[in-house]
Amino acid sequence: MNGRAFIALGSNLGDRTATIDHAVARLAAHDEIELAAVSSLYETAPIGPPQPHYLNAVAEIHTTLSPHALLRALLSIEQLLGRVRDPAQRNAPRTIDLDILLFGECVIADCDLEIPHPRLSTRPFVLRPLLELDAALTHPATGELLLSLLCADGKNDGVVMWRTRITHLPSRQ
Repeated sequence: MNGRAFIALGSNLGDRTATIDHAVARLAAHDEIELAAVSSLYETAPIGPPQPHYLNAVAEIHTTLSPHALLRALLSIEQLLGRVRDPAQRNAPRTIDLDILLFGECVIADCDLEIPHPRLSTRPFVLRPLLELDAALTHPATGELLLSLLCADGKNDGVVMWRTRITHLPSRQ
């Protein structure tokens, strides 16, 4: 597998834990994706309109897919798991949300895809699980150490660990 990427997983509808576990299993089952690691699950309050709290995690993968092909694979998994996209409601509740956070050192900004994720630097609920997997990550566009973007004590960012890191990764099915 060529490219190393980090995928954010989030859910706030239905059985959040099971949905994230299903998404991880679908990633692991993809022929062109090798699942390397999955962070702990973290719970956070939603951004936007009143809605249930989110569970969030990050998966590290290795893939032969291009960034755009990976995006299509993630959108397919979302659809399979019941995600309904409404462009008019950006921060609406969702069964699953899969976002490419980082893809190697790629910097992409086109109408379909932005890598690194455009709000990566401002979202502790993504940074905490991401840095759990690799604390030495830097922002490809700025070179800034991502660890420097978090609160030093982590007590003021509203991110609460829900379940510890998955140690037995799903096998390819």
